[in-house]
Amino acid sequence: MPMTNFEIGLWSFPILLILIFLRIPIALAMLTVGFVGNYAINHSTMMVLSQMKHLVYGTFSNYSLSIIPLFLLMGQFATLSGMSAGLFKAAEAWLGHRKGGVAMSAIGACAGFGAICGSSLATAATMGQVALPELRKYGYSGPLATGALAAGGTLGILIPPSVILVIYAILTEQNIAKLFVAAFLPGILAALGYMLCVAIYVRVVPNSGGTRPRLPYGERFRALAAVWPVLAIFFAVVGGIYGGIFTPTEAAAVGAAGTGLVAAFSRTLTWKKTGQAILTTATSTAMIFMIVLGAAFFNNFLALTQMPQHSAEWVGALQLSPWIVLGVVLLLYLGFGCVMDSLSMILLTVPIFYPIMLTLDFGLSPTDFGLWFGILVLIVVEVGLITPPVGMNLFVINSMAKDIPISQTFRGTLPFVLTDLIRVVILTLFPAITLGLVWLIY
Repeated sequence: MPMTNFEIGLWSFPILLILIFLRIPIALAMLTVGFVGNYAINHSTMMVLSQMKHLVYGTFSNYSLSIIPLFLLMGQFATLSGMSAGLFKAAEAWLGHRKGGVAMSAIGACAGFGAICGSSLATAATMGQVALPELRKYGYSGPLATGALAAGGTLGILIPPSVILVIYAILTEQNIAKLFVAAFLPGILAALGYMLCVAIYVRVVPNSGGTRPRLPYGERFRALAAVWPVLAIFFAVVGGIYGGIFTPTEAAAVGAAGTGLVAAFSRTLTWKKTGQAILTTATSTAMIFMIVLGAAFFNNFLALTQMPQHSAEWVGALQLSPWIVLGVVLLLYLGFGCVMDSLSMILLTVPIFYPIMLTLDFGLSPTDFGLWFGILVLIVVEVGLITPPVGMNLFVINSMAKDIPISQTFRGTLPFVLTDLIRVVILTLFPAITLGLVWLIY
C-alpha cells in the first residue's frame, strides 16, 4: 500500500537525521531529502527540477538577505581594526580589580563586540584571542576561563545586530527592526547573568580566579574613550534604523563602511587583509545561503505533505495548555541544539513549529507573539552553542587553549547554561520584558 503524503513527511525526519549523523553537510542533506521527497509526491523529475528553479529565484531574490553579507563584513572589519582589544581593555580597566573581574570584563567585551558583529563564532574566536592570555595571566582556572569565553561568545547572536534574527524574521515575515529591539533587553540580561555567574563561581570555587591591580580613574576614562568608534558605529546603525534614517539593509551597509574606515585609519587594514576579509565574508555567506536553499527546498516539500497544517490540527485537538506546548517546543530546541548548529536548527524547525504555536492563545497579538517566540527560540538555540556534543563555541575556544582538556571546558560552561535556563523561564513567564521596548518605541 503506497504511503500517504503525510507519512512521507514523517519519514523524512529520521532519514534527514541519519544523513546528518553520517556527516553529510546539513545543506546537502536537506536538499537531497527535499528533492527525493518531492519526487515521491509528484513522480516527475521535470516537475521537481522546475520547482527547484523557481524556488532558487524566489529564495535569493529576497532583498532582506543582503543584510547577511553586510553584517558579516562588518564583523570582519571590526576584528581587523582591533576593536575587540579596545573593548576588553576598557571593561578590564573598570572591572578587572574585582573578584572574577577579568572574566566579567571578557563577557562585557563580548557583549560590546556582539553589537557590531552579529556572529557568535566570530565573537568567541576574536575575544578568545584577546582575553584568554589575560585570564591565564591572572590565574583563572581552565574551566572558568574557557567557559566564560564560550558563554560570552553566544552574545554575538543575541545582542543586535544578529544574523540568526535576520533569518528568523525572513522565515516568519517579522519586522527585522522590531526583532532587534526585542532582543536588546534579553541580551543585556544575558550579559549581566553571565557576570553574576562568574561572581558566584569564584566565591564557591576557591582559587578559580584572580584580580588585577586597581587602575586610577584617569586611566579608566582613557581606556573608555578608546572605544568611541564602537559606540559611534553602534549608534549610527541602531539610531539610523529607529530614527527612520536607514532601512536595516542600509544600516548594515553603513556599519560595514564605518568599521572598514575605522580599520583603515587604525592602519591595521592592508590590501591583503581587505582581500582576506572579503573572501572570508563571501565564503561564510555562501555557506549560509546554501543552508538557506537546502532548508527552502526541504520546507517546500513539507508544505506539499501538509505536515505543518496537520501537526497544528493535531496539537489543537489535544486541547493542551499553550504553556505546556511552548515548554515542550523549547525542550525540543534544547535537545536539537546538542546535535545541530543554530542556523540549521532555525531553518529546519521554525517553518514547522511556528504555524503550530500561532494557533495557540498566549494573550498576545500575532505580531507580538512572533517577536516573543523568536527571542525565546534564539536563547535556547544559543544554549546549544555551549552544550556538547556540537557546541561550536566550546571547540572554538578549546582550540585556542590546547592545554585545557575539552571535558574541563564542558564543565566550565555548566553554570552559564544554568543561567540561560533561568533566563528562559523568566522571559517565558514575563513577555513584557521582551516586548516592553517594542511597545514603547512602536
